[in-house]
Amino acid sequence: MDLNIDRNARGSVVRQLVASLAAWIDTHGIRPGARMPSIRQLATENGLSLSSVIKAYDQLVASGVLESRHGSGFFVAQQLPQALAAQIEDEAISWPLFDNESTQLKLGCGWLPDAWRDDTDLGQAIRQVVRGDNKALFNYSTPLGSADLRLQIQKRLGLIDIHVDPRQIITTQGASHGLDLLVRTLLKPGDLVLVESPGYYNLFNLLKLHGVRTLAVPRTAHGPDIARLEQLLKAHKPTYFFINSMYQNPTGTSLAPSVAYRLLQLATLHDFRLIEDDIYADFQNGPTSRLASLDALDRVIYLASFSKTLSSSLRIGYVVAQPEIIQRLAQVKMVTGIGCSLLTENVVATLLANGAYRKLIQRLRGRLNKQMASTLRQLDATHWEVFAEPSGGLFVWARPRLVPAERVRQIAKQLQVQLSQGSSFLPEGGACDWLRLNVAFTQDARAQAFFKQIGQASTAGTGALMGIDVKQE
Repeated sequence: MDLNIDRNARGSVVRQLVASLAAWIDTHGIRPGARMPSIRQLATENGLSLSSVIKAYDQLVASGVLESRHGSGFFVAQQLPQALAAQIEDEAISWPLFDNESTQLKLGCGWLPDAWRDDTDLGQAIRQVVRGDNKALFNYSTPLGSADLRLQIQKRLGLIDIHVDPRQIITTQGASHGLDLLVRTLLKPGDLVLVESPGYYNLFNLLKLHGVRTLAVPRTAHGPDIARLEQLLKAHKPTYFFINSMYQNPTGTSLAPSVAYRLLQLATLHDFRLIEDDIYADFQNGPTSRLASLDALDRVIYLASFSKTLSSSLRIGYVVAQPEIIQRLAQVKMVTGIGCSLLTENVVATLLANGAYRKLIQRLRGRLNKQMASTLRQLDATHWEVFAEPSGGLFVWARPRLVPAERVRQIAKQLQVQLSQGSSFLPEGGACDWLRLNVAFTQDARAQAFFKQIGQASTAGTGALMGIDVKQE
């Protein structure tokens, strides 16, 4: 059985193998109960490792395509799930940047490189918590979250002029969990909300999952398009507006003071709330306009996270709001997930208390600033159009001026570079040739080669536009 696994494709070998086997069973009409090739046979025929085949067979068993019989091997299940091969293939296409098995450079991802992480202070904090408090190893946290962590968060919020009581803070399993809690608690199917375009694609998926309707507000270099927002508010009655105030995902832009004040005026005038996702708060350079600091949490609900800075694996974020909203969130949090990990909460609290987190942020901020400046220079030299020059953070929203989108994708594929396509960031969908670039990855040799070839294709004129492969060195 030759499955034609492409090791240079975007999806991992295991994911391709799962999709190919499911498709082979479906297209060849393999009868239920038929025996599958042995692990060793399949690995040998396709030049794969035994571990890859084992993982693929295990996934197919878990999804109901195959059955495992002890001592006999793997067999086609008696009742196959409908359209499974298509579902698996869709998953591989929809979430390529989350495929940790892929060796491609994730130039458009939303996190820092592993090499930038500081495991020394993190390891010390974990050992300190384990040695000093066995409760963290075995017990649930409280509904609102660790009191020590919420006290540390209260202090950090005070540094950015958000002054709250710890009872106004609830911990979450990252910012995505915070958004999910807010949607579950405050919205119901059929409700209408405002979102930014381009904006955070997983928020769009979350709202769709819960049956919430969306209105798209264009993002400009200075924040949401106020003129368009006012038009939408005259015609509709949205209840919430989900917004990034600083270093917006994906454009990297931040709110101008005049836009921030007008947003708060409109929220009062038209009776809606603003949900301010400030996940990149700790990368801040200089003063900025935060809605929560201007509003004192009257019409603003604020959320942030330590996942982008400290560790994506720890999954600790928080929501800040009026006490009555926090109590409602706590009830939903307990019903849907009991609570956050007390161990990880105490680890984060330790890093905040001993100053290690502050030092880490200073190092990351300085490194990102250098990468941002370098990336912007390189994009200019290789003929890219930049939506707006960010003052900091992770992202640049840009597109090649003279190279068609299909040619850009071809060059990226040849160089083992994964791109984050602009269409993913549009709530209304549709074609988009803009790309989210993560500046923390732009100095990788593959990214450098990618930018170089884009620049060469741009200057090649008509030849590049006709699709001729430009490989000048």
